[in-house]
Amino acid sequence: MALNIVLVEPEIPQNTGNIARTCAAIGATLHLVKPLGFSIDEKQVRRAGLDYWHLLDLKVYENLEEFLLVNKDKKMYFATTKADKTYCDVSYENDCFILFGKETKGLPEELLYERMDTAVRIPMISDARSLNLSNSVAIIAYEAMRQNNFSDLQNTGKLTKF
Repeated sequence: MALNIVLVEPEIPQNTGNIARTCAAIGATLHLVKPLGFSIDEKQVRRAGLDYWHLLDLKVYENLEEFLLVNKDKKMYFATTKADKTYCDVSYENDCFILFGKETKGLPEELLYERMDTAVRIPMISDARSLNLSNSVAIIAYEAMRQNNFSDLQNTGKLTKF
């Protein structure tokens, strides 16, 4: 399955590094929408991604308008605490895009306003504001991969003899 993870204006380099590692491990393309709260050359980003950067398909956009224009005909899902549907209530298509907002504010409400039919949330208790961004990406990305039978992923393990 070709999956696209989109971070709109991410602020914390370690989160982006962890997300880059997840994307590399599942073969997903990572799309970063500027402005970024850091440089992708920063050692915190690189350290969190460890030695997976050579496996990552990375695309960077100058702003949200450019991203939406370039990908205007693509199926998109919007991860937000404001959605009524959970991330398990939708069927993720091959080559779909899942957008996540910045750590402090989430996705812009003007982006969500006309797209709530494809907005998804991760259930949590009412007193919890949100989950960590890298955890949220992993939860939803692996649900999308599960729905597609972990297509293109190694799904058997092997013990080595000591």
